[in-house]
This record gives sequence, structure tokens and C-alpha cells, in this order.
Amino acid sequence: MCLFVACFNKKYASGVSVDVNGIASGIGRGYCGNVRRLRPWMIVSAAWIVPAVFAVINRIAQTTLRGWDPATPRELLFEFGDWLLYAFLTPGVFAVSRKWPLARPHLVSRGVLHFFFSLLFCVAWATCGQVLRLILTRNFTQVGLEWLGWIFITLPFGVAVYLCVVGIEHATRYFIDAREREVQVSRLSEQLSSARFAALQAQLNPHFLFNTLNTITVLVRDDDRQGAVSIIEHLSELLRRTLSRHQANEVTLGEELELVRQYVAIEQARFSDRLRPEFSILESLMSATMPSFALQHLVENAIRHGIAKDSDAGLLLVTATRSGDTLEITVINDGVSIDPSVPAPSGHGIENTRERLRALYGDKASLEIAPRPEGGTIATLRVPYREMRPEPNGETS
Repeated sequence: MCLFVACFNKKYASGVSVDVNGIASGIGRGYCGNVRRLRPWMIVSAAWIVPAVFAVINRIAQTTLRGWDPATPRELLFEFGDWLLYAFLTPGVFAVSRKWPLARPHLVSRGVLHFFFSLLFCVAWATCGQVLRLILTRNFTQVGLEWLGWIFITLPFGVAVYLCVVGIEHATRYFIDAREREVQVSRLSEQLSSARFAALQAQLNPHFLFNTLNTITVLVRDDDRQGAVSIIEHLSELLRRTLSRHQANEVTLGEELELVRQYVAIEQARFSDRLRPEFSILESLMSATMPSFALQHLVENAIRHGIAKDSDAGLLLVTATRSGDTLEITVINDGVSIDPSVPAPSGHGIENTRERLRALYGDKASLEIAPRPEGGTIATLRVPYREMRPEPNGETS
């Protein structure tokens, strides 16, 4: 075995390279099929059968070419089993690599850590090999010396094998993460399209358009041309802003407020005798990012399901504050209170907004809808605070 390691390191180095390509394609097929049934470390562990078989072939070929005595079955079993031992060590290497990945800003310290782990795994490989040799040969002479010598023989190639397995674990993890990100981006794009369609549907809702046009008609009959023109301008601007959002998952709070103000201005013409919109937002928060159409949906629900259903209601209060790394936006109305015991139906705007929050921010964002003690409803939206700065070309990022 010592002669084999000394003479055939290069062959096995290239052999590991070939296996890596096979493993990568196997990972792709396993991932597309069912990741839960076939995990990456299982494929890599099974791949060690290939060098184990080649080790047996090499031993037979060497004895034939050099005129040595034929290898006994025990010797061939040792050649096979010594390589297969690393199949049992592979899950440990994957676990270590997953717990301490080679990534910034800990790249140097993790590299040193993995170097020491590679030495530890070399000792483990050599120890298991010696135990296997003792079981098969039952030769207990100079066990300690043989074990120490086997550690030094294993070190050069063993370190390289350990680092290759770490590289495979990183590659498969990045591959799976990339696929998950693609799925997440696809879901976000679909959810944004749904939100955009829902916002446009709300503005093109027959009742909304009928009420808006009816308001315009009343103003024209009352010879209030300025008021009629103002509503038409607001409606035009509302539709323009909705259609110009494209595929942006996030917008600034200032941009979202402009859309909300256009919507509220139209509704205020309908409820001019009682709708009292109030906005309490600091100018410094206008560049904060938030999910596109999220605030518009909350304001729409407050008017349609709260204020419009109570003839004595009219308060619409929108506030935004920053608490550490969290942006908190509240929409308050004094209309009909929400019943917390009734869940939002599937496909409802509130539930869609919550799904988008989970996709964009995970558990760092939330949307809470609760009855207001004085009457009405309070909607509280919390998202991670992040500013979107304008680019030189005038866009935001």
C-alpha cells in the first residue's frame, strides 16, 4: 500500500477530478429529483467505491508487472477497504465544512481551521486503516510504529483529499442555494405582478371608476370645473404611477406615499364631508425602502372596508417611524373594526402582502391587523430599515 500511495498519487489526483464532475452532475439530477432522498454527502460517499475498485486493480496489475507473489484475498480486501474508509469520514467533512464555510470575512481564519481539520482527518483515516489491517492480517508486531508511519504516508494525499471534499461541499451548497434563489426570485416576480395587477384592478374596479366618474359629473353639473379637472388629473397620475412600477419589488417610502396621496385625493372627493387623511412621517424617512404597493393596499382596505362602511367614520392616519433597524408603518382608521377571529381569505390582498414580506425579508418583517380600542382598525407593517439612494442617472438603488 505504501508503494501504491507513492507511485500513484498523480493518477488518483486526476481520478478525484473526474469524480468531482460526475458528482456535480449527480447533484444536479438529485436536486431536480428529490433532495430529501438523495443528499450530496451520500453521492460523494458512494463515489469512493471508484478509487477503491481501482486500488484493487492497481494491486493486481503491480504484482503481475513486477513479478511479485499474487496478492491474497485479505490483501485485496485491505486495498479496497482502506479507500472505502473515507466514505464513512465524508459525512463528518461535510458537517465541518457546512458549520465553518470558507467565506468572508473569516476566510483566513477558516482556512487555517480547515487545515488543522485536514490533519485530524488524516490521523483518523490512518488509524482506521491500521485497525482494518490488524483485523485482516492479525499481525500485531510494531503496531505503534506502523501506525505512526502510516500517518505520515497519508498526510500529503489525505490533506488534498480533505480539501477536495470541502470544495465539493461548497460547490453543491452554492449550486442548491442558487437554485433556491432562482425559485425565490421567480416567486417574488409572480407576487409583484399579482400585487401590481391587484392595485390596477382596484383602480379600474367598476365601482371605483363609477364613483369617480359620478363625482366628476356632479362637479361639472355644479360648475366646479377646477374640482373635476383635479380629480381627472389625480386619476391619470394614479394609473400612470401604477403602470410605471414595472418589476420593482421595493420602492422608497416617498414614492409609495405619492401613489397613496393620489388615491386618497380621489376618495376624498367622494367623502369630502368626512374623510380626514393625516400623514405623520418625517422627511428623513422618505428614502427608506418598503415593498411596492404594500402601503397602498393598506390604505385602500382602510377606506373600503372601514371608513366607507361607517357613515360617522372619516379618520385615516398614516404614520412611519424608525426603531433601530426597523421601519414601522401604521395605517389607522376609525371605521368598522376588523374581527381578529376571522382569517383573511386565500388570495386576499393582506395575505398576499404577508407572503411577499416572507419572501423578501423572512422573519424580519411582519404585518399585523388589529382592532382599535376606540373603534376602527390598526394595520402595522414592519420591515428592515434600509435606504434607497439615487444613482447618478436618476434611478434609485
